[in-house]
Amino acid sequence: MAPTKERLHSLMHLFIACLLKFSIAAPCLPDQASSLLQLKASFIGDNLPSWQAGTDCCHHWEGITCDMALGRVISLDLGELHLASNRLDPALFNLTSLRNLSLAFSDFSGALLPASGFERLTDIIHLNLSCTYFLGQIPVGIACLKNLVTIDLSGNYDLYFGRPSFQVFMANMSNLRELYLDRVDLSSSGSTWSTILADSVPQLQVLSLFGCSMSGSIHSSFSKLRSLTTINLGYNFKLTGKVPEYFSKLSSLTVLDISSNKFEGHFPTKIFQLKSLRTLDLSCNHRTLGWSSNMSDNHMLSVRLTHFPAGNNLETLNLVGTNFSCDMPSSFGNLEYVKTLGLNMMRIDDELPSLISKLPLLDDLRLRLVGSDLENPGLSWVSNLTQLTYLMLDSYDFSKSVPTWIGKLTRLESLTIVDCTFSMPIPYQIGNLTKLVKLKFWSCDFPEQRMPSWIGNLTKLTSFNIFHCNFSGPIPTTIGNLIQLEELKVWSSNIGGKIPKSLFALPALQLLVLIDNQLIGSLEDIPAPLSSPLREIDLSSNQLTGPIPKSFFQLKYLRSLNFESNKLTGTIALGSIWRLRNLTYLNLVNNMISIIEKEGDMLFSHSLKIQTLYLASCNLTKFLASLEYIDTIRDLDLSNNQIKGAIPSWVWENRLVSLNLSHNMFTILEKSPIVEMTHLMALDLSFNGLQGSIPIPSTPSELIFLDYSNNEFSSIEPNFVGRYLRNAISINLSKNKLSGHIPLSVCSLNNLEFLDLSYNNFCGPIPSCLMEKADLMSILKLRENKLHGMLPENIREGCKLQTIDLNGNRIEGVVPRSLENCQDLEVLDVGNNQIVDSFPSWMGTLPNLRILVLRSNQLYGTIRDLHSVYQHFRSLQILDLASNHFSGDLHSKWFDNFISMMNISSDVGQILEHSTNATGTYQDSVTITFKDATFIVTKIQTSFKLIDLSNNSFEGSIPGSIGRLVSLHGLNMSHNNFIGKIPSQLHNLTRLESMDLSFNSLSGEIPQEFTSLTSLSWLNLSYNNLTGRLPQGNQFLTFPSSSFEGNAGLCGIQLYKQCDNPDPDSTTRSTSVPEPNTLWQDRLDAITFFLFAGLGFGVGFSLAIIFRSFYHIEVWLCNHMY
Repeated sequence: MAPTKERLHSLMHLFIACLLKFSIAAPCLPDQASSLLQLKASFIGDNLPSWQAGTDCCHHWEGITCDMALGRVISLDLGELHLASNRLDPALFNLTSLRNLSLAFSDFSGALLPASGFERLTDIIHLNLSCTYFLGQIPVGIACLKNLVTIDLSGNYDLYFGRPSFQVFMANMSNLRELYLDRVDLSSSGSTWSTILADSVPQLQVLSLFGCSMSGSIHSSFSKLRSLTTINLGYNFKLTGKVPEYFSKLSSLTVLDISSNKFEGHFPTKIFQLKSLRTLDLSCNHRTLGWSSNMSDNHMLSVRLTHFPAGNNLETLNLVGTNFSCDMPSSFGNLEYVKTLGLNMMRIDDELPSLISKLPLLDDLRLRLVGSDLENPGLSWVSNLTQLTYLMLDSYDFSKSVPTWIGKLTRLESLTIVDCTFSMPIPYQIGNLTKLVKLKFWSCDFPEQRMPSWIGNLTKLTSFNIFHCNFSGPIPTTIGNLIQLEELKVWSSNIGGKIPKSLFALPALQLLVLIDNQLIGSLEDIPAPLSSPLREIDLSSNQLTGPIPKSFFQLKYLRSLNFESNKLTGTIALGSIWRLRNLTYLNLVNNMISIIEKEGDMLFSHSLKIQTLYLASCNLTKFLASLEYIDTIRDLDLSNNQIKGAIPSWVWENRLVSLNLSHNMFTILEKSPIVEMTHLMALDLSFNGLQGSIPIPSTPSELIFLDYSNNEFSSIEPNFVGRYLRNAISINLSKNKLSGHIPLSVCSLNNLEFLDLSYNNFCGPIPSCLMEKADLMSILKLRENKLHGMLPENIREGCKLQTIDLNGNRIEGVVPRSLENCQDLEVLDVGNNQIVDSFPSWMGTLPNLRILVLRSNQLYGTIRDLHSVYQHFRSLQILDLASNHFSGDLHSKWFDNFISMMNISSDVGQILEHSTNATGTYQDSVTITFKDATFIVTKIQTSFKLIDLSNNSFEGSIPGSIGRLVSLHGLNMSHNNFIGKIPSQLHNLTRLESMDLSFNSLSGEIPQEFTSLTSLSWLNLSYNNLTGRLPQGNQFLTFPSSSFEGNAGLCGIQLYKQCDNPDPDSTTRSTSVPEPNTLWQDRLDAITFFLFAGLGFGVGFSLAIIFRSFYHIEVWLCNHMY
């Protein structure tokens, strides 16, 4: 009883205290109300109507809670009011008594989080800035909030940890219980994220780091976090290692999501016995991003179901994309609360359908077939699960049996079919699923099938999604029946024809995405645009023609409009764009549209929400004046126009995050070299005529990407890098007129990943830090300067360099052995220098090396012992050792190591590129000699293979093992001392386009088998000691006599020299061909370059070269076509 009395007394005292408190409640302090009203004024449009001057903010102001005794605001909850602003007003930070702050789902238009201010909110306990469209680095002020219990920054894709680092940020968070950072970039933390959390937040209960670009394994110290109830690490893609056994000791764990990562090994079975566990998602854990049906067990997370205890609370169990054993324990029936079940199907156990059918609450089933060589397990039993509302089928081959049984699942509300094959029409029975709300086809094979007309029967459909399916034909007109459709996405699915007018008339349609299809024709007017609910339209990458109807610019609710890469024409007045008051994104790039600005257009430019404006290739001839008055724009692209003169100074005063003015005719900047662009992260001024000093944006805290290439800049401000660009991640100054030494201040750029200073007049040595401290640097291009001295020698372990291009300088010394530490190296080009060294055979151990260019140096000696290490140079596709002093014979086993050249590539058309944080996708380039022409290839296809050993002193026989390099396209061994016969094995090089063996001492006959080299379009065997008859078949007749001159013993029609014992065919051919004019033969040889990917002589090489005599082509065609 005593405890009960004490409890009653306590409640009485609390009640009296509350009465006293409210009886003497203080009104809202004036400074609090003033700050709130200033904050309200920063939001766009009419909002927060209860916030009125002259009223008490502590009474009836929406989202406000006060300390009634003091009149100070302690809680500001504006979450999910969907407010919009261009910035976070600093007035917020005057509310220093705040304990709870939520701005969740407000739209801050890509503004930066304030660098200072948050540190004033020292009492704050709960902070929620989720889905607020902030970008940039998370400010140090938030890291100072030591009392935080909950922090939610999730859903902000462009937030990242810089300064402070993730480690510094978490160091003060010892009171934290809930951490939500979904989609925030944590890549800078590397593999240390788990130890940072373990050391900083020992009382953490909720951890949600979904899609944070984290890597590495979970450290054993993570076991310190014994209070965890939620662990969400899904969609990081690079988390590796084994799932920790100690997860099974987290007795309060309710959610474990490690989906879409690269965990491997055996999943701890004891975790299944956690009675508190409600959600377990292990799906898609394998080492490769794509799915391979032949993947070995060691490459996947292995899951074996054991015992499920009675009374467990599991509601979601998703094992899709794991190495799941199909053996079901008898205790599977204990999963009485399971609603969602995802399984890999290698086979169907006789008991499995029965066990699944006994799950009373199951309404969500996801099945994936594992093993393309396996016979499809029967799925008709699924039709008995009539309670299902969601069904996903992944990687099934329905070419032999159409799944008509789907039509029996009449309660289905969502159907997803992924990576399946249908040789017969999609079952029309799906059209009977009248309760279907969502329908999705992803990466399915529908050869020559049209989008089914029965889609119009699904009148409750709100979302219809097709991605990368090879349909044909138009969108059916029956789609106009889908009066509840809110979202239609058809992406890369070969849909053609015109867009049905009824599509724009759908009364509920908000999102229309028809990207990368074959849509043609002009656009129809949108009926009743003022009442249309359309919010996003994306018709990019089609073949649409004609003007954009005016009705598109009358869509009251439109937020995003994308017509990129079509054939649209006409003139658009800028004022009509500004009338779209809710528009945040506009992309008109790569059309034939002209944008004009009229007087008075700037009157409409106030109170806009536009954040992204892409007007590249819109025939602009001057800067749009009204842009000066729009402070909402964050991303501006005016590239590929004809804008002349000066870049106006007001551009630098704007709040731009990215600015692209490339490919115009600018010559000067109105502003001085130091430009105050405090929000800038990307600036592209390339391909103009800008002169003078390099403009330097003053952005001390943000990562920045600069491209000033292809201009006429001639000077750099002293210490420009160290003072202003400390966080630069990418700098491209190539093809300017810069001179002097490379500034040593570049060594202070700790975040630099990409540096291109090529084609300037820089001199002096290469700063050693660029290679010796390349912990982040991935691309280093210094070609065609006047750099001299030795290459840096102390390159340390962990080197991240992928491309090193130093071609065309005056570098001396040797190739440093420490380059072995650059295990990611793909391209090394030190051609045209003064390096004196032997062949760097040790480079053969670099697993990813694709291009090695050492030409035009002073390298010497023999090439031996390379065969002693298994798979030396296994990835090499271009080897250029031309114009050195190499000597000795070539061992046949050397070529046996070139594994990449032995395989016929299946990736024809794929460009050699790699992803970097600095440049997104970067494409390498290389200078090659091919078909007797030298040029720079800017798009190197991964299928292109070349060996150039010309202009050396190699001797001995040409190894026949070269004939095993069947994917070779170019072979140049000219100007050496090779002797003996031409190996007949070379006839296996069926993809060879260019072969030069001239200026050697080769003897014997040209192998007659060479007529099978039908891809060969350029051949030079001149100046050897070859004898006998020239091969007469196929395109050998197209080669001019210069290909064989200097071989006195050769005879044949190409040399107009009759052999001693001519065969009848050759006699007939020789008499039917008139003597050519030598002037035509010498001067009608042509080299035609196709400088775009995908064309070529049968190999799809990025540039194809035709080098033939017109006369001989005519003869060859006559012999083969008539």
